[in-house]
Amino acid sequence: MLLLRWAMLLFLLGAAVCFAFYAGTGQARFKRYGLVILKWTLIAAFAFFAVLILERI
Repeated sequence: MLLLRWAMLLFLLGAAVCFAFYAGTGQARFKRYGLVILKWTLIAAFAFFAVLILERI
C-alpha cells in the first residue's frame, strides 16, 4: 500500500518535471511525455481507489 502511494507521488512529480521542461524549453515532446505520464497515473489511481472501495463492500 505504501509502495503504491510513493509510486503515484513519484509519477506525478515526473509529470510535473516534464511540464516544467516544456515551459522552459518549449519543446512539444516534453508536454507529450507529461500528458502520457499523467494519463496513466490517473488511470492507475482510479483503479487503486476502485479496489479500495470494492474491499469495503
